Amino acid sequence: MANEPSSPGPARETPPRAGARFARAIRTKNLEDLFKRYRRPGDMAFAVLFFALSIGLLIALPWQTEWVKRTKTYAQPAFWPMISIIAMVVFSMFHLLGSFVSERIPGRWREVMQWLRSLEYAVWFMAYVALVPLIGYLPATILFSCAMTLRLGYRGWRWMLISVLFSVVVVVLFKSFLQVKIPAGLIYEAAPAPFRAILMTYF
Repeated sequence: MANEPSSPGPARETPPRAGARFARAIRTKNLEDLFKRYRRPGDMAFAVLFFALSIGLLIALPWQTEWVKRTKTYAQPAFWPMISIIAMVVFSMFHLLGSFVSERIPGRWREVMQWLRSLEYAVWFMAYVALVPLIGYLPATILFSCAMTLRLGYRGWRWMLISVLFSVVVVVLFKSFLQVKIPAGLIYEAAPAPFRAILMTYF
């Protein structure tokens, strides 16, 4: 019996030429594909605000820094701020562009309201800073710590005691050991002479 001719195997595919796959991928990419990403709620508002801040800093740069004669470029007072702000402008622009071409997720204004609510704590801190020159560092810190403890929902004498102890430790650490220059409270002027100097120096 004559041997039957063997059937040819499956045809081998010619491997793509080096770089062809990369070139094909580049051709299929457009601007939207390059910058599209997962966009969180509030991303557009953040991108717009940060880009506006970057542009504002770039505009103010000539009035806030200077170039000194006979000084190397990398040692110039204006050099590194300029590099940093230019980088901020470039990357915030890319961020804003990515926000424009990415799919919007509902919840932008709810996220913005969360940001605005956080400003409450900045107001608390500014009130604390305003009280320090009036009633003194230690009383203002105790009042601030107890108020923030209550604001965060912690109740009871135990939490108040922890707040007071924390305030005393902070004041002694910064005013006595680290000797940070903090204004003495006007209320200390009413203290008896032997205690006035101690209060104004250490508390």
